[in-house]
Amino acid sequence: MSSQILQYIISGITNGAIYAVIALGFTIIYNSTEVINFAQGEFVMLGGMAVIALDGMSNLPLGFSFLLAVLAVTLVGIALERFTIRPAKSSDPIALIIITVGASIFLRGVAMMFWGKDSLGLRPFTGSTPIHLGGATLVPQSLWVLGVTVLVMACLQFFYKRTITGKAMRACAFNRRAAGLVGIGVNRMVLVSFGLSAAIGAAAGIVVVPITLCGYDVGIMLGLKGFCAAVLGGLGSSPGSILGGFLLGVLEALGAGLISSGFKDAIAFFVLLLVLFIRPSGLLGSKEVKRF
Repeated sequence: MSSQILQYIISGITNGAIYAVIALGFTIIYNSTEVINFAQGEFVMLGGMAVIALDGMSNLPLGFSFLLAVLAVTLVGIALERFTIRPAKSSDPIALIIITVGASIFLRGVAMMFWGKDSLGLRPFTGSTPIHLGGATLVPQSLWVLGVTVLVMACLQFFYKRTITGKAMRACAFNRRAAGLVGIGVNRMVLVSFGLSAAIGAAAGIVVVPITLCGYDVGIMLGLKGFCAAVLGGLGSSPGSILGGFLLGVLEALGAGLISSGFKDAIAFFVLLLVLFIRPSGLLGSKEVKRF
């Protein structure tokens, strides 16, 4: 029994790492615009599909295909902000959220026309021989998922604390009007936030593809679970997004393993409702959520 629980926890940590990265994408855009980007899951899907396409059409090293896929999805994120969000920036936040829902549907449709309805897969980065850990097993790709998650978190921390652009984005998050008055290009910061969010979403999609197949519609559930993780930890808080992602992943795995696998997807939404009723600001939030 203990080995089974350990296996569930390991699986939950792997899934939680993906949810954490997706939740960070929600947080980055929310801090810049106060808009919830429901196209975030499609960035994950596009990253996975793009790396599969690049790996199948060329003899490029997988690492180079990884970078090209991230770059391509980053450009999609920038285009999304430039051609859909910016023209409607003076609209009500609800209208902007609806725009992101429409963008999500559009991106899924384009992906379906381009890649079809079949799910596609990618070879593991470094083999598939399982690693035995106590009574549980861990596939090497899970280590890549965890490693990329840690790298994303470290890079974001460095970006926000040590770079001028990162500090400007933090200033916009706290007070956009004041940031604009001191000469910070608020529109440019919003553009950067969409590009950055798309990039880390693509990275999450790429590393998870060898574990789970990727199709045009996988972004729906991944995006919703990433949103649940962001709300659980505290929407607008990067540490909260990370905590919420890992916690949601473990709870989901334990619930599916100990209760029924049929409850796996429902657990995330049950947690979301529970948090909204008991602590709407999230675990690490307060009435004024601490950002970054």
